[in-house]
Amino acid sequence: MTSTVRRAPVVLAAVLALGACSSADGAPAVEVPTPTGEAADACRALAEALPDVVDGEERQVLDEDTPFAAAWGSPAIVLRCGVERPAALTPGSETYDPIGAEVVGVDAVSWLLEERGDGIRFTTTEREVLVEMTVPDAYAPEVNPLLDVAAPIDRHIPLDELYRTDDPSAEAQDEGQGEGDGHAHH
Repeated sequence: MTSTVRRAPVVLAAVLALGACSSADGAPAVEVPTPTGEAADACRALAEALPDVVDGEERQVLDEDTPFAAAWGSPAIVLRCGVERPAALTPGSETYDPIGAEVVGVDAVSWLLEERGDGIRFTTTEREVLVEMTVPDAYAPEVNPLLDVAAPIDRHIPLDELYRTDDPSAEAQDEGQGEGDGHAHH
């Protein structure tokens, strides 16, 4: 595995707080996104491919049975599929700053990194459907859980058309390197 981090001032966006608290029955409480159409289909495909274990932590049962969210461990590592674009990457938002945003690449998946008081929220970039993963400080280095979800995301969440290569020779070269070549891509 190779990961790359582009360092820039961290953008602290005012965002909805994602509750990773526990409900009365001990299940992690998660705000579940509501994607529709092709985004929902991609999230359902991703849900089927997510691992049972992330960073050594077992998958938890959520209060709501949904293909749009998953959690592992306690405190919960939370994945949500079909989320809104982060303010740091949304033109016109008060905190829009794509140049100053901190980005980390894990295998073939690029993530926006946003520090929070209790951990880090990672949101995919360069994808048609955005996937968010919130990793509490208890799992430092917080990038490690991304290793376990990178391949399913790369397989089931399509690249945005700006990042696709329709050049058959580029695809043949990628195939020649094989899966899991350990190269980070942006």
